[in-house]
Amino acid sequence: MKKIAVIPGDGIGIDVTEETLKILEVVKNFSTPIEWDVFDYGAEKYLATGITFPDEEMENFRNNYDAVFVGAVGDPRIPDMTHARDILLGMRFKLDLYVNYRPVKLYHEKLCPLKGKSTDDIDFVVFRENTEGMYAGTGGILKKGTADEVAVQTSINTRKGVERIIRFGFEYAKEHSKHTVTMTDKSNAMRFEGDLWQRAFYEVGEEYPDIEKQHWYIDALLMQMIKRPEQFDVIIAGNMFGDIATDLGGQIAGGLGLAASGNIHPGKVSLFEPVHGSAPKYHGKDVANPLAAILTAGIMLEHLGYPEWNEKIENAVRKAIETDNVPRDLGGNLGTRASGDYIVAALTE
Repeated sequence: MKKIAVIPGDGIGIDVTEETLKILEVVKNFSTPIEWDVFDYGAEKYLATGITFPDEEMENFRNNYDAVFVGAVGDPRIPDMTHARDILLGMRFKLDLYVNYRPVKLYHEKLCPLKGKSTDDIDFVVFRENTEGMYAGTGGILKKGTADEVAVQTSINTRKGVERIIRFGFEYAKEHSKHTVTMTDKSNAMRFEGDLWQRAFYEVGEEYPDIEKQHWYIDALLMQMIKRPEQFDVIIAGNMFGDIATDLGGQIAGGLGLAASGNIHPGKVSLFEPVHGSAPKYHGKDVANPLAAILTAGIMLEHLGYPEWNEKIENAVRKAIETDNVPRDLGGNLGTRASGDYIVAALTE
């Protein structure tokens, strides 16, 4: 039995999670051994109790669950986003979820902003190092608020951290019969971390002689993602550059309404969340697009050992797009609940 901890979170996170649970019910009803518990961590709980995400719950998730699904967190009533930081970044760092996994897959040409690109042209994955780099939180401010103020933000890159994300990317390419692995950095300007990344990339790459290795500076990579996305199979990046590249990838594949992601530590409890935000002003209005959350559930199920369900969910979403049974942001006119119901019907046909 695979156990899932579900945190709907805030705003439309609650709405899209409700639709995602409909999908998990379908999966469970087809004799798939999964179960889940719902936890109410989010803005409302924080405002009422001051509790964000306690350490004992982190240990509960670590020891008793196989995956965590988060709808979305964030609320303007908490300007510093204390609760969101403790929930998301807390799990990423404390559970050592070093792989940020972002599939970039175009399901229909009509959703792509790039001229003349087909579903065959945009189908790759980006693996972003998720625990180091500029997002490690190392630095500080000296003489704040004065004319002499100095702000320092340090990028942390360890050989262990760099090598394991690179190896994960090569292993994924090998297991999924991908031909090319691309590493991106900015080593022409950030030469110390760039030196480590490039040495690790080519040294690890020697263990995979049948896979083509290529390197792009991040600015050139972004241009190539627009010009010739078909050349990419697997992209590996550091934390900040990977963050930028994956958002662009989401846009060329149809927008944030279809952008799924996972935060993974192989063999340990991992976190899955749609890429979009919580958009609290739309909560409860039946207008949010649940497809990114549903696709996220698909990659979570694949991670849990049920790849056939990820394929079935992708096919159902593809059918919804082809027939315009989608929300307004994708060209249809369905509400949140009707969109979820359509996917349920497609899965149970």
